[in-house]
Parts: sequence; C-alpha cells; structure tokens
Amino acid sequence: MKKKLFSMLLCLILVASLLAGCGKSKTTTTDSDSKKTTEDTADDASGDGTTTEVVADAITTVGPEDGTHLEMWTFVELHSNFYAEMLDLWNKNNPDKQLNITFTTYPYSDMHNKLTLANQSGSGAPDICDIEIGQFPNFMQGDVQFRPMNDVIEPYKKDIVQARLDIYSKDGNYYGVPTHVGATVMFYNTKILEQYGIDYTKIATWDDYAEAGKKLKEASGGKVYMTSVDTGGTDWLWLAMAEYGEDYTTAEGAPNIELPSIKKMITMQQGWLNDGIAMVSPGGHVDLEEGYANVADGNIVSFPKAMWFMSRFLNYMPEMTDTWAIAPCPVFEAGQPRSVGIGGTGTVVSKQSKNADLAAEFISWAKLSYEGNVKIWENLGFDTCNTTIWSDDKITNDTSNKYIAYFKTNPFDTLNEIKNEIGKIKVGKINPAISEQFNLTILNNCFENGADVESELATAQDALEIEY
Repeated sequence: MKKKLFSMLLCLILVASLLAGCGKSKTTTTDSDSKKTTEDTADDASGDGTTTEVVADAITTVGPEDGTHLEMWTFVELHSNFYAEMLDLWNKNNPDKQLNITFTTYPYSDMHNKLTLANQSGSGAPDICDIEIGQFPNFMQGDVQFRPMNDVIEPYKKDIVQARLDIYSKDGNYYGVPTHVGATVMFYNTKILEQYGIDYTKIATWDDYAEAGKKLKEASGGKVYMTSVDTGGTDWLWLAMAEYGEDYTTAEGAPNIELPSIKKMITMQQGWLNDGIAMVSPGGHVDLEEGYANVADGNIVSFPKAMWFMSRFLNYMPEMTDTWAIAPCPVFEAGQPRSVGIGGTGTVVSKQSKNADLAAEFISWAKLSYEGNVKIWENLGFDTCNTTIWSDDKITNDTSNKYIAYFKTNPFDTLNEIKNEIGKIKVGKINPAISEQFNLTILNNCFENGADVESELATAQDALEIEY
C-alpha cells in the first residue's frame, strides 16, 4: 500500500518537474531570496484553526510598471516561464494594453488549496490561475467563481480540439483554457522489433499486438517483453473506455466502473502476463524512474502513453535517439477510435479580478493563438490544442526541433492520422476516489495476485457508491 501511494505521489512530482524552459526580460525572486508568501487560515484541512504557511517556489514579475497589474498562480515553474515569454510578445504587439504580471509558482497541493480558500472567502484570488485537470471538478461545484471564457475563446475555436474545451466546461460555459491535447499514442522500439523480425506498422488490433508479443517472446527466448502493465495508473483503462465510447462516471457524475471496456482490458492484460508477453511495470507505472530504466534497458518494446511522454525520452533516455517510433494505438475492433486525451491544465480568470476581461483576453491569446501554440510545441513539447500547427510545414518539417529529431517517425504524422479519433473521459469529483480504487487495489490484485476481474470491480463499485 505504501509503495503504491509513494509511486502515485512520485508520478505527480515528475509530471510537475519535467517541464523546463526559459523566459526573458523579467525580474525573478525565488525562495532563496527570502521572498515568501504566508497566509493565516482558520479553515485548514484539520479544521483546528491552526496557521497554514504557503511558501512560493518562485515569484517572477514581467512587464512595465505603468502597465495594468495582474497576478497569476501556477504549480509548474515552466508554465510561468512560458506565460512570461508570451507576455513580452503581447506587450510588443499591444502598446495600448500593456500588462505587468506577477507569476507565483506554488507547490501543487498548496496552490489548489489556496485558491479554494480564496474562492470561499471571496477575496485573495489571483487574476489568473492554472488548475490541474484532476482538481478542476472541485472548482465547478455550485456557483462557479471564474469568468466564463466563451467570448475570448470564440476567435480561435474553429482551430481548437473541441474535446479539450469541453473538459473545462459547465452548463454551456468554458471556464478553463486548455494547454495541450495529451493524445495517447503507442511508442515502439523499432531497433529491437526489427532485430526480431516484427513490423509494428502491421499491428492494428490488440489481437495483432498479442501475436507480435508471442513472436517476440519466442524469437528473444523470453528475454524481451512486448509491454508492461501498470498497477499504479489507469492510462490503459482510459484508452479502452475511449475505444468503446464508455466512461466510468455517469452523466450525473456517479461512479460506473463495471464496464465491458474495462473488463476486456484488464482480462486481456492478465492473459498477456500469463502468456509471458508482458510484465508488471517496475514501481507500478511506466512513468516513474523505475519505468524509465526498464524502457532504457530494452526490457519492453512498446507501451501507450500521451504525447507529452516525448519529453521523458529526451530527459531520461537521450541516448535512445532514432530508436522509438510513434504510432496509433491498437483497438479491440476495427473502426474504433485509436486515442484518448490524458492529462491537462486549464487556466481560469477569477471573478474577483478587477481586470478580468483584459486578463481573459491575454490568457486565451497566449494559449490558443498560433503564436502561443508554436511556443507550447517548441518550449514544452506538447501536442497543441490549435491544430493549425499540425499541418504547418514550417513546424512539422523542422528537423532541428529536438522532438522531431529524436523519434524515428514524425509526431505530427500520427497526430494528423488520429486527429478525429481522440476521445475524452470526463473528470468529475468522484474521479480521485475511482483512481484510488484502481491504483491501490484493483490493478494490483488482478495483475500481481491473479484476482477475478469482475469480483474486484463489483467490490470497488459498492465502495464508490457509498462514498458518492
């Protein structure tokens, strides 16, 4: 249990820390400069009225002093760096709308808790704030405290992946501006596969995938596995649900995990383990240091992951350049959609802001415009929400780009192939509890102990209904 909790926490830390970039023309203060933010609250998690200290990881102010002053919070410093770079460009292009923004980076939980308290008290909220997708439903309860963004999104809407807007919406209003698509793709180690005579381009269904795994096992003498299955992550399940058009919450947000898609995926993966063509991911997840080492050592030759995993290869496996190909995911049945969007950050504008309209105009331009999405791709390596980037030859054929140069295949070729097949899974208030059931109990019992899938799902469903 402790191991799984540690793995989940480590995964969140890695997601937040992987991003690296640079900003310019700004004054920066970090915690080492002794500029910290402290707030006293009587409504902390323990409810005992004790003082809670929230310490900023970094504080950065950008823009002319005579510009309109705004405050923005985020939980990833590179987000601040990206916004700061976009602000420099905004100020150059908008002499009549000069902005001066103070960007503050807080630890993940601290920032979301601090925003919750500010919303509840009616004061103290920043003008602009990043919210992680898993936390977003918590801020959609009751009277939403954010400015609807429909009007500022409209100029870009025709070029934006609609599913990415929908996940940050409620009752017809868009409240969050998305950062990336997070399209799930298959990563294939072409060098090992070619060594054993396997052509990944012929894999279209999960049956094809299993046959390739059996061939790999026989050819390698059981030394190499086709993939690893996660006991501490639900990416495989999201993919299965998207392929069947299912969702493990109802339209009302209630848990509904006893789905055919989930049963099929877990049962299929159990079969892979029994056949010796898959292994359990070290540490419980491929997106952990143990997982990176397992991939780098050539113990597995493929796995599904969102496009943002490209940065993991460059950061943790730089020596494997010209090894990995990106391709659409296999499906259970021909004709099913081959991807699902995973992860994300929605950026909101508070109703408390005295300059909410200007803040909304800036952040929508920064994250949805062509200029902003070029920076998102070049600096962050994310699959952009603005699809005009996907077919721009200046971007897609730029072999000097580190992501395009690293992979055997061009990432944009796969994105364009699955452009209309990227499904979505709703993220609601019960989702964290659902993830706990899978990551701490169901997947471990099924993959490590061979437990009956239907029984595990039924037990967890009962527990979730009580919690809901």
